[in-house]
Amino acid sequence: MPLLSADAYRASLRDGRSVFYRGERVPDVTAHPELSVGVELAALDYELAHDPDHRPLAVAKDPESGEEISAYYALPRSPDDLLARSRLIDLGTERGGTIPPLIKEIGTDALFALLRLLEGEPLAKAKAFHRHCADGDLALAVAQTDAKGDRSRPPHAQEDPDLYLRVVSESREGIVVRGAKVHTSASANAHELIVLPTRAMGPDDGDYSVSFAVPMATRGLNLYVSPFSGGERNAFEFPLSHRAKMLESLTVFDDVLVPWDRVFLCRQPQLAGPLALGFVEYHRFTAVSYKLALLDAFVGAAASIAEMNGVAGAGHVRDKLAQLVSYAETVRALTEMAALRARIDDRGIAYPDPMTVNMAKYTFATGYHRAVAWVQECAGGLLVTGPGAEDWASPQVRPVLEKFFRAAAPAEARLRMMHLIADLTARDFGGYHAVLAMHAEGSVEAEKMQILRSYAAGPALARARKFAGID
Repeated sequence: MPLLSADAYRASLRDGRSVFYRGERVPDVTAHPELSVGVELAALDYELAHDPDHRPLAVAKDPESGEEISAYYALPRSPDDLLARSRLIDLGTERGGTIPPLIKEIGTDALFALLRLLEGEPLAKAKAFHRHCADGDLALAVAQTDAKGDRSRPPHAQEDPDLYLRVVSESREGIVVRGAKVHTSASANAHELIVLPTRAMGPDDGDYSVSFAVPMATRGLNLYVSPFSGGERNAFEFPLSHRAKMLESLTVFDDVLVPWDRVFLCRQPQLAGPLALGFVEYHRFTAVSYKLALLDAFVGAAASIAEMNGVAGAGHVRDKLAQLVSYAETVRALTEMAALRARIDDRGIAYPDPMTVNMAKYTFATGYHRAVAWVQECAGGLLVTGPGAEDWASPQVRPVLEKFFRAAAPAEARLRMMHLIADLTARDFGGYHAVLAMHAEGSVEAEKMQILRSYAAGPALARARKFAGID
C-alpha cells in the first residue's frame, strides 16, 4: 500500500473507538476542538513523508518487498541508521513546536524490542505484526505503565487485582485481559496499541506477564484522555501550546478479547523484565532525541530575549548562556554517542548503547530545572505580567504597549519572545515539559541504576589497582 496522506490518516480515525474527554464520550476525535489539536500534531509524521525536502529522511525502502515504508518501521542495522532515526525524531519535534508527534516513534521502539527478544512462534507473530503496520503505514501507540496501586506490593498481592493489567482467561480464540495502563501517549489518535509488561515479574505474577497488540477500536478498550494543557488558546500568548497537545490517556481494558495471533507474551514472568528493559533501551534514545529541539529553543530564546532586553553583554547573562549551551550540547553529544556506540545483536538489529543513552537522559533530567531558571532569569518578570492577545489587538491599547514595552527591540518582537518563554517555562505547557523531564521514559533513579548496570567496570578497577600497587 502507498504511504498514507495526512488526510487519509485523519479519516482513518473515525472508526467508533471509545474515547472520553472531560467526562463525555467523544464520537470523533478529529472533530473535537481540543483533541483535534493532538490529531494535527500526529499528522505531521504523515506530512513529512510527502514533503520532497524530507522524504530521504522520512521514507525508507523495505528490504523484502522493495516498497516504500515509513523510515520509523525500518529496522536499524547500524549506528548510521540510529543517527538518522534520531534526526527524524528531532525534525518531527521541531515541526511540533517542542512536542513530537510520537505516532510511530514509541510504537516502533516497542516493535524493535519484540523483534530482538522474542523466540519461536511469538517472534513470528511479532514479525507479522511489524509487516502489518509497515505495509499499512499505521499509527502505533504503546501502553506499558500500570496503575500499580500500592507500590510496596507486587502485582499479585494488590488488594484490587486489576491494578496491574492481567490475563483473566484463555480459550481457543485467544486471551481475555482486564485492568488498565496509565500515561499512554497518542493512544486516542493511533490505529494500533502495543501492550508491554511494566516491570520484572516474580513467579507468582504470571497472570500479569502479558504483551499483545489490539486495534484502538477494539470492544472493551476505553480511553480516558487527560485534559492537561487543554482549553482555548491564541497564537500570541501561546505560540507553541495552541498547536501542540499530546493526547495522554488512562487506557482501560474491560475484558478485552485478544486473538492468539496478536499475543506475544502470556503468563511467562521470566520474560517480562527483559522485554520491559528492551523497550526502554530504544525508548530513552527516542526521548533524548526529541528533547534536542526543546533545548535548542531554550538557548535561542534566552539569547534572543537577552539581546532584546539590552543585557546580552552583561557578565552574569553571558555565564547563563554559556551554561545553557553546555547543557544542550552535552545532551546532544551523548545522544549521538549512544548511536555511534550502538550494539548489534545476533539478528543484525542495532540498538543504542544502554549506558550512554541513560547518561544522556540522566543529564537532561537532572539539569532541566536549572536550565529553566537560567532562561527565566534572562527574560525577567514580563513572563507573567505582560499583556495578552486582546490587549495587543486593541487599537486603543496597542499604542500604549508599543511605547512602554520597547527596549533594545520593538515591543512586538520582545513581547512575542516573552510569550514563547512563558509558554515553555511558566505556563501549564511549561509544567508539562517539567514533569516529563523527570518522569517520562523512566525516572532518574532508573537511569542511574541502568548506568551502573551497563558500565563495564573491569578496566577502571584494573587501573585503580595498578596505580595503587595492589596487583
